[in-house]
Amino acid sequence: MSEWEAGLDDEEAGAVMRTVVRQLKLWREAAGLTQAEFGTAIGYGEELVSSVERGRRIPRPEYLDAADDVLNAGGRIAAMKGDVAEARYPKKVRDVKRLEAEAVEICSYNNSVIDGLLQTETYARAVFSSRRPQFTEEELEQRVAARLARQEILGASTTRPLLSFVLCEATLRRLIGGKMVMRNQIERLLEVAGLRDVDLQVLPLSREENSGLGGPFRLLKLRNGAAVGLNEVQLTNRVIIEPKETTVLDMRYGIIRAQALTPRESLAFIETVLGES
Repeated sequence: MSEWEAGLDDEEAGAVMRTVVRQLKLWREAAGLTQAEFGTAIGYGEELVSSVERGRRIPRPEYLDAADDVLNAGGRIAAMKGDVAEARYPKKVRDVKRLEAEAVEICSYNNSVIDGLLQTETYARAVFSSRRPQFTEEELEQRVAARLARQEILGASTTRPLLSFVLCEATLRRLIGGKMVMRNQIERLLEVAGLRDVDLQVLPLSREENSGLGGPFRLLKLRNGAAVGLNEVQLTNRVIIEPKETTVLDMRYGIIRAQALTPRESLAFIETVLGES
């Protein structure tokens, strides 16, 4: 359970976890079980049960399932798994996920890696593994899980926003994780490109004009009419809400899309790259 260490400096996650552990403790005490007896019943040690009830460890889904069964909670404890999973992710990931859920349109340009919403698990793991200084195994697993959780938006049936991605050709050619990882990643791109509300475009390296040389960025257009820019560079994550700046990003993204291949041409281009792999 080491990768489920509680982030005590995260007030929002801390509030969620205080509620969860309070409920766990109340249910255990109502059943007349000591921490040692409860741990034995669910297959965990007394020390771990104590750590969970003190808010030092985040209970894994299987812990909550076992607790629900042993305490005859009728699904009330297991129902907290979603809240617990959210609390596990870093705050900035939760914030981005909320913004994406509020967006009616998400626009993304990237010239370094495939956008996180499109990444396979192995590709995401390779991206995070390349970070220096390295993440610990626990941090690595946390970030991969958080990235994959954001992709739930692709499976939404009614609330999915319009999604527009422009990928520099370099992101298709860069062998992050090796040939097989990239092959699976490119196959994933072709799969997502087939979704009705997704536009996927490629900006070839042969293009003489590229208005995205300043680096990757994302632009989220929200239901209330506002726009939010997201810019992540070395050691800095910036949320852009100033209308003058989001207007520039919107204009720049439009130009980049015009410079790129059309979605149909891009699909053929990606299939060619796949054939070469």
